[in-house]
Amino acid sequence: MRGWIGLCRRAIGRASALAGLALALAVGLSACDNDPWPAAAAGSNMLYTSMIENTPRHLDPTASYWSNDTAVTYQVYEPLYGYHYLKRPFELVPKTAAAVVQPRYVDKNGKPLPDDAPVDQVAESIYDVPIKHGILFQPHPCFATDAQGHHLYLHLKPGELGERRTPLDFPVQGTRELTAEDFVYALKRQATTRITAPIFSTFSQYVVGLHDYGDLVKQEDAKLQAGTDPSSLDKPFLDFRRWPLAGASAPEKYLLRIRIIGKYPQWKYWMAMTFMAPVPWEADAFYSQPGMAERGLSLDNWPVGTGPFMMTEYRKDRSYTLRRNPNYRGEPYPCHGTAADRAAGLLADCGKRTPFIDGIVSKVEREEVPRRAKFRQGFYDVEVFERNDTGMPYLVEMQDSEQVRQQYLARGFRLKRGSDVNSYFIAFNMLDPTIGQSSDPVTDERHRKLRQAISIAIDWDEYSKIFPNKAGMTAMSPIPPGIFGSREGTLAGVNPITHRVVDGKIVRRPIEDAKRLMVEAGFPNGRDAKTGRPLVLSYDYYAIPTPNRKPEIDWVVRQFAKIDIQLEVRATDNNQFQDKVRKGKYQVFWLGWNADYPDAENFLYLLTTSAGKTKYDGENTSNYANPEFDRLFVQMKSLDDGPEKQALIDKMVTIVRNDAPWTMGFFPYSSAAAQEWVHNFKSAVLIGDKGRYLRLDVPQRVADLKAWNRPVWWPIGLLLAAAVGLLALARRHLRRRERTNARGEVLA
Repeated sequence: MRGWIGLCRRAIGRASALAGLALALAVGLSACDNDPWPAAAAGSNMLYTSMIENTPRHLDPTASYWSNDTAVTYQVYEPLYGYHYLKRPFELVPKTAAAVVQPRYVDKNGKPLPDDAPVDQVAESIYDVPIKHGILFQPHPCFATDAQGHHLYLHLKPGELGERRTPLDFPVQGTRELTAEDFVYALKRQATTRITAPIFSTFSQYVVGLHDYGDLVKQEDAKLQAGTDPSSLDKPFLDFRRWPLAGASAPEKYLLRIRIIGKYPQWKYWMAMTFMAPVPWEADAFYSQPGMAERGLSLDNWPVGTGPFMMTEYRKDRSYTLRRNPNYRGEPYPCHGTAADRAAGLLADCGKRTPFIDGIVSKVEREEVPRRAKFRQGFYDVEVFERNDTGMPYLVEMQDSEQVRQQYLARGFRLKRGSDVNSYFIAFNMLDPTIGQSSDPVTDERHRKLRQAISIAIDWDEYSKIFPNKAGMTAMSPIPPGIFGSREGTLAGVNPITHRVVDGKIVRRPIEDAKRLMVEAGFPNGRDAKTGRPLVLSYDYYAIPTPNRKPEIDWVVRQFAKIDIQLEVRATDNNQFQDKVRKGKYQVFWLGWNADYPDAENFLYLLTTSAGKTKYDGENTSNYANPEFDRLFVQMKSLDDGPEKQALIDKMVTIVRNDAPWTMGFFPYSSAAAQEWVHNFKSAVLIGDKGRYLRLDVPQRVADLKAWNRPVWWPIGLLLAAAVGLLALARRHLRRRERTNARGEVLA
């Protein structure tokens, strides 16, 4: 009897505790929600977004050449030119320059030539670029001076850095006016030996004297570091002001002169990239001081620019915060666009001073599912700031479900689909002894046929059907549609290595063609004809193999399995991938390319010998080398758009198709993802500085977040009802037991 009574009393106690827990949860939840940001975030004028897996690799304008860097670099730095935010086709506009200038041409004797002079007569193209007056750099301690004009923080001794860990920790901040010399310094700095300079190999072909300047800098840096500890992170200041560069000078305070070898029409586009953003010598000197490198104090983490925003918080691989640069001059919002732009409200802010937002907060997201969930809940204003493909999954979901479609339409998600100037592809390391190029003609031909067989086997149309979130147009060449020279989408543009025309339709070659090539390559049924060993290739992917990515990786493995090739998958994060390719330790890899500028040269140069990744630290990740291709490229790059240029492009594309360093891949559809309250949103690969154009409707954000994220009370109610029911049942049994005598009779 006592056991039963004790049991019932314990049941009552548990039920009471359960009820108390339910009430406590209800009270607690009434005072909170599931917003990952601070309580006041929604009501602020800050834009919230995310980045995929890592913080940017390089924020130093000399080193930065990866798309995820642009979310910061193009908001902080200002090159000479930019692109009109709304106009299509893309149009260059001045940023720090006072005008977009045309070059003047001179012959080998320095005599002026007419604008239409034959290419072979042009010895130099000279760009005299006027710089706007009154532009100020952001506040930074490198500019801080005392009353006598002496710099306060450019002569720190070991230990004087103290506990400072960010530039904002210094009590005095300063600024100064931008001058032409800051661009001269930036161009000289492309020859640096201290950090990676991915574009030096390209610039040194065009800027007068830059190639030899690179050799000089190596010699001078060796002298500077003689006798120092090679393992020390502290390096003496490499001051590029000490050595003149023939191809870059400042004849006047606000006049930049750049001398280009021969005729190179694409140079104007390079002046719209952050490689040509100004670098103040003071910043270089500041970050070269003792203890700075150990603290992560460098341009790679703490950039110094003249743009609308500045870095105020940086937590590696976690988050960063950009806030308004108080010294920014407030360039006006554009007033010209298309009729569609006007209808979409993109001209409503015509002439108003930018930026409209107070800053940008970006947080690392390592998984796609929680990132997309936060966007759907409204916690990210733009899902991934620099990406133009994040809207595709939502468009696919809208096609698959009418309920989802109605929900997304009601929430006003901005998901406009279009085309852009970028590509994805699987390619080969042409330095690899198994699959790359060879000096032996017989071996070289075998390897070529192996690459061609793989190119046939990889069915990119199938990829788009299986992964509609990442769908695109199957590529027949390296040049996307919309770029002069591209023949994509036409019968004349069919790649005969991978496709054929049947009854007027373009179809992929059958897998039997690929298997025949495998036999000719010496690998029948995927085995070496001489040794009988299976052909095993390594496949490098530049992102961690999360559950969301695994189906794509498995798909690639299946494509190779069609022709009996085994793949060893080596997926890593992007930083590790970049280190790997610089060392040349890879065979097959997945890569993407976002156009730097709207010209075929920008895509074809990815296949030039001098741009080789492993040998020259360029952007030719396949390390492809073909002298005839290089010869045609030199001719093509000097030409303006026209029939002669088209003919050369056609020849180059034919060479690349036959050599097959790339499988060509696909040109992805473009659709970025932004909330309805983000106004002036028109995303494109070439528009890196969109942060200053965006405007937030903060009251709408606050209201929508509240409506979309109401606390869900029914689980608490269910838990409370269960507790009450259990409590009543336990009490009933206890009372019955208390009224039962020793003979089991229930007393009245």
